[in-house]
Amino acid sequence: MKSTIEIKDMVREKYGVIATQEKSDSTSCCTTTGCCGDVTSIMADNYAELPGYVADADLGLGCGLPTEYAQIKEGDTVIDLGSGAGNDVFVARRIVGDKGRVIGIDFTEAMIERARKNNDKLGFKNVEFRLGEIESMPVTSNYANVIVSNCVLNLVPNKHRAFSEIFRVLKPGGHFSISDIVLTAELPASIKEVAEMYAGCVSGAIQQEDYLSIIHEAGFNNVRIQKEKPIFHRLSLE
Repeated sequence: MKSTIEIKDMVREKYGVIATQEKSDSTSCCTTTGCCGDVTSIMADNYAELPGYVADADLGLGCGLPTEYAQIKEGDTVIDLGSGAGNDVFVARRIVGDKGRVIGIDFTEAMIERARKNNDKLGFKNVEFRLGEIESMPVTSNYANVIVSNCVLNLVPNKHRAFSEIFRVLKPGGHFSISDIVLTAELPASIKEVAEMYAGCVSGAIQQEDYLSIIHEAGFNNVRIQKEKPIFHRLSLE
């Protein structure tokens, strides 16, 4: 079993490489080795028709459209966890408008750099990208109305700490909308031990009932699954 530091280092390294690629080269979240094949293309949803979509910020790494169910309102403060090149941040910014604020948090420096360059081109003054970890967010308590995240929390080793941080950072009455990967069957040990599988959003996933239990333990109520997309895929390891 790899340590938390080893897991974070491998994920940071993998996504650091992806941050320097174009979307056509990163259609799989572990594209540098091709280990995931077309798994991500099966999971991903199309952003292109969403208001606020920025093609340069879309690296094709998501597994849903969290902003679609986030009930973001004009003037809200929104945080995107694992914001990458800024894809969901810019969609959220279109909704909150000039009176709102959107902060993207990512622990990969290359992703933060790419996101900031994208924002420099757009000139948004109420968008910010911060380098930091989800288990210890660089944000004060009771700050955000809404938190979103797309196919990222499965990569976080300490999910209890991650959801505790989400609870801390949200304002009273705030809420989150997360697209993520969960399991409904046991993942083979051989896959759990492969670094590329972890960085590719597979080995870090946990059982759905455990995932929901962690959310409740963090203090959240009225937890709802708003959309499910079953994925059946055979992975072959050489």
